[in-house]
Parts: sequence; structure tokens; C-alpha cells
Amino acid sequence: MQATPRFTFPRRRLARTPLLLTIAALGVAPAIASACSTCGCSLNSDWSSQGYATTRGWHLGLRQDYFDQSQLYHGTDRVGLGAFSFPADEEVQVKTINRNTLLNADYNLSRYWGLSFQLPYESRYHQTIAEGDTAVSTSDAKGIGDLRVVARYQGLSPDAGLGLQFGLKLATGRFRQTFAAGPQAGELLDRGLQLGTGTTDALLGAYKFGFLGQSVGYFAQAMVEVPLNARGGFRPGNSINANFGLRYLNAGRFTPQLQINLHSERRESGSEADRPNSGATYAYISPGLGVKLSRRLDVYAFVQLPVWQRVNGLQLEPRRLWSLGLLYRL
Repeated sequence: MQATPRFTFPRRRLARTPLLLTIAALGVAPAIASACSTCGCSLNSDWSSQGYATTRGWHLGLRQDYFDQSQLYHGTDRVGLGAFSFPADEEVQVKTINRNTLLNADYNLSRYWGLSFQLPYESRYHQTIAEGDTAVSTSDAKGIGDLRVVARYQGLSPDAGLGLQFGLKLATGRFRQTFAAGPQAGELLDRGLQLGTGTTDALLGAYKFGFLGQSVGYFAQAMVEVPLNARGGFRPGNSINANFGLRYLNAGRFTPQLQINLHSERRESGSEADRPNSGATYAYISPGLGVKLSRRLDVYAFVQLPVWQRVNGLQLEPRRLWSLGLLYRL
């Protein structure tokens, strides 16, 4: 099913949160949470870009993200299901539960060059009421997502604290999944809810890390993603992630951290795109804690809290996002 919802009913304003104005004051920081093709978490757990992986060798990471998208937004306003009468003349999404696992393998060829492979395994349960229906249709998609291969050059400064990232997102995830139950059973899911986009995307970024005295480290990172092609009548929008972060280094084996995560994406395009209801801008604050379990093994946990979000059309958003992960140095 390729639904293109139209927001035609009167808006009911429930809440509005101002944009965080002091992002750079204590700044700290890849797939945000959105209801479309970039479904995922914008948290930066690539510790190599925070100064952790400057020695030669392999670093393996495993991260689990969980977020329940159950709030409908139009612009910056929340919208309740009570604003709709069913059957409606537009699709009304009800809930999307995401349980995503990210496997990362990072290899430093030298102090200045590195290569990272990031493969997601996604589990996405979705409920929606299609145009003209009164009952909920559901899907439960599981499988690998789109592989990212990113090279890193961190030789722009003597301390390797300034670097560039460049690479590709490959079309390894499926994008022809269908609804499993309900009136729309057997119909195609919206392309923005598929495990993969079907496109090859260029990735280009830069990062900086350093220290504010002996006890506080900082980093900043930005990454642009630009699809290089369209496939099956669909092209995701260009996007940018920006992350800022601080971590306290004088607490023994514990490392308290704080991140600010920003994400902005343009509208989808193509005959299978839901252009009116795609594209958004988000800001999150993400407190977390890292723990050194041994010389080679670290674990971390974060919660992402939305502080501002603006969507085009009508989209589902989460109240919070949870991340738990580990890093092992071979």
C-alpha cells in the first residue's frame, strides 16, 4: 500500500517546546528518529571519532536501540487520534516500535587512517489505519538494513584530533515488504517504513575532539548523507546529522557523558514517496554513562530526549529513545 495522507482536519494544539538555544554551551555528541526512511537513532556511539581509537587494530561495537513512535506530530504540534473520524480520507499511523541492533567493526590502519563498517539489524512493528478503513493494519518487518562503509582520515592535526569521514551507504536492506494483518494484508508498506531505502548514498563528514582541562573531553561531528540514485520510484531526502558532546574523565572506571544530537532531512521524492509527510528537523539532549569493565571492554547506556522537533505533514515521533552498547578492542 502506498498511502499519501493529507492533513485536512482542524489542528488541535497540545504542546510546543522551544528550540534549545544553548546547544554550543556544553556541546557533546548513525539512523534520529523519524517515521520515514531514516528510522533510527541519531546518537553518536562511534568512539573512534571521539579520540578512543587512534591506535592500530580492530575495535568491535554492538549497540541496541529501542524507541516507540506513538505521538503524531504536525509541524511542531502534537495531534491526538480523537481529531480523526473513521473511516478517514487519509491514512492515520498509530504506532511504530523499533528494536534496532547495530554491529560496528572499526579498523585503524595507522594513527591517521581508519575504516568503519556498520551493519544494522532492524525489527520494526507498525500499526496504521489506511484511508477508508476502520480497522488497524499491522506489519512486523525484521532483517538487515543498509550497510555503511566509512573511511576516516585524522591527520589534519598533530594530535589526530581533527578528521574527515567519507564513504557509502549500500542498498543491502529489503524494500518490498508487505502488511501482515488487517484490511491491508499483502499490500506494500510505505517505502519510508522498509528496512532499506534501495539507494546508494554518499556520506561525507568531519569531526573534532579534544580536552577542556584534564578532566573534561569534548567532541563535535557533522555528517551529510546524499542519495546518489533513485530506485523503484523512490529517492530519500538529503540529510545532515550534527552531534556535540562532553565527557567527564576523572571518575575512575565511569565516564558520565552528555550529547546534543541534531538531525535535519529533506522530503522524499519519486512515484513511491510520501512527499507531503516526509522531511523533518529534530534536536535531542542525550545523557549517558560509559563504564570500563576491563582493559579491552567498555559498555555504555544513553537516553535521548526530544527537546524540539518539526515535521512536514503528519508523522509519528517517540517520547524518548534508549541505547545500550559495548565496545571491545582486539
